[in-house]
Amino acid sequence: MSNFPVLFLGEWQRLRRYHILTASLIVALLWIGVLYFSDIQDLSTIFPLLVFIDATSMAIILIGATMFFEREEGALKTLFISPINRSEYVLAKTTAGLSSNLLTLYLLFAYATIFRELDLNFPGLVLAVILISGFHSLVGFLLTYRSRTFTDLLMGMFVYFLGLALPVVLDMIGLIDSEIISNLLYLLPTKAAYLLLVGTAGLAETWEIVFSALYLIILGGLLYGQVIRKFYDFAARESGVG
Repeated sequence: MSNFPVLFLGEWQRLRRYHILTASLIVALLWIGVLYFSDIQDLSTIFPLLVFIDATSMAIILIGATMFFEREEGALKTLFISPINRSEYVLAKTTAGLSSNLLTLYLLFAYATIFRELDLNFPGLVLAVILISGFHSLVGFLLTYRSRTFTDLLMGMFVYFLGLALPVVLDMIGLIDSEIISNLLYLLPTKAAYLLLVGTAGLAETWEIVFSALYLIILGGLLYGQVIRKFYDFAARESGVG
């Protein structure tokens, strides 16, 4: 019998116990504040950018925060004697983080549609957030594996966004004039993530949306393999077993 349902409920309890879910809700309120103080009536252009920032950064932080809290309470040691396998553990954490990202999306979408104008494909947004958050949760695992402290994780995330997200944002606002560089950005997972989101507003070509979805799925599968292979080394190191 699969342990996934129990693990998933356990992850939600950790999110509440560690006040990570509360922090996530506060971030959602901050995004709503940004929308509230914005002079833009039609939020269809700025909305995907806020979702992009949340679905990427919060996915990484949620994974890292829960794993470092688990280390402090010695929970990682039990993984070596429990019937839980690595896939169930990784998928439960990823799904819990994804649920938090979707909750933020629902709150932002509800505010935007009630108080402002928003012309986006909501089912498309949900699917996009699932892919983006799932992918960046795996990035969060790998960054956590390489980090000794939570500060190290934040620095790793900063480097990730500086190298992979900033060029995409610069290209989006028109500060990159080179067509060659713009085309090379299609190799970045952050570019694929952004295209999926703006595609819900009709601001991306159909081939870009299909390419981006397939790219994140394939690259995510490769990352998942790395996360699974390196999991026990991390658990042994952090629990003091190895």
